[in-house]
Amino acid sequence: MPHEIKIPALGESVTGGQIAHWNFKDGDYVKTGDILLVLETDKVAAEVTAEASGRLTIGKHADDEVEIGAVVGEIDESAAPPAAKPAEAPQPAAPANAPANAEPAAPVDAPANVEPAPAAAEPAPKPGSAPAVAAEPPPVAAAKTPAPAAGRVTRKKMSPLRKKIADQLVSAQHTAAILTTFNECDMTNVMDLRSKLQESFVAKHGVKLGFMSFFIKAVVEALKAVPQINVRVEGDEIVQQHYYDIGVAIGTERGLIVPVLRDADKQSFAELEKDILAYAAKAKDGKLQVSDLTGGVFTISNGGVYGSLLSTPIINPPQSAILGMHTIQKRPVAVDDQVVIRPMMNLALSYDHRVVDGKEAVTFLIRVKDCIENPARMLVGA
Repeated sequence: MPHEIKIPALGESVTGGQIAHWNFKDGDYVKTGDILLVLETDKVAAEVTAEASGRLTIGKHADDEVEIGAVVGEIDESAAPPAAKPAEAPQPAAPANAPANAEPAAPVDAPANVEPAPAAAEPAPKPGSAPAVAAEPPPVAAAKTPAPAAGRVTRKKMSPLRKKIADQLVSAQHTAAILTTFNECDMTNVMDLRSKLQESFVAKHGVKLGFMSFFIKAVVEALKAVPQINVRVEGDEIVQQHYYDIGVAIGTERGLIVPVLRDADKQSFAELEKDILAYAAKAKDGKLQVSDLTGGVFTISNGGVYGSLLSTPIINPPQSAILGMHTIQKRPVAVDDQVVIRPMMNLALSYDHRVVDGKEAVTFLIRVKDCIENPARMLVGA
């Protein structure tokens, strides 16, 4: 009896997904452990592996919607593996007594081993007759390759993740009373500190010291200073959270995802940087788990990596606020009544005005600004 290929359970909240692609063709021989297909869900991309060896029969194809437990194909275990291809026979070597100055081989379209005929002498014209003129062959018209008809539109099915993102964004706009407050921070001290510590940091930890770990630590300090931001709404209740699982938005080919850094308050800068790199690698390979994306209390989005100067980020429900980072831009600012050029970054805090007041939001953002402009305070806990 053929072995059925079923979509495995991927988490309590995942009920199905869409087949992104098969790694094998119908009729191919597969082995136990081979990755047969990739399934896209509204949270992660999951790989389905072969649990038996045999000939593959595909029942559901790319872009088909399937539920957890659905049969998408079969493996015929009675099929024999394909025979190994015979080794190619070696080409015969050239004769050892072949002259070194042998003539090159004749062109492919000429008969082999035939001496070219000597050019015939042109006969002299008879007196009073016109010289013979060879008829010129008619010119050959160049073949015209028809230009491919360029399609004016391309349609493709929206992936489950993209649909989930769309639903989340629309839900946030319809449910929360979103308001955004702005500020700017001087990145001089953070940049100087990174420059001084970078070499020894890499030598000790094997990763670079980036800006994101500073902002994660700054957000944790601000959440401790303004705990009213660290809440979520459940029905008619406000749930106060006393832990600091911070989500970091990462852009991928499949869409925006937000893996969560657990207990960011207890992690060192090096541990945060390693976790960020690990999540980025998993996101690129499509190996994030549902547990990697759930349970965050606050989100940081860095549009600055794409060159964004200013934006109004949308809250990631059921969270109550999100911080938007932007590109670092040198511009003139007033310092001690003097105009100087400093690397400045715009910050944006979007928050749910149902549960967060303007004073709390502004206080939170100022605390983040202070931590970034005085990074040594975070290192000593001041």
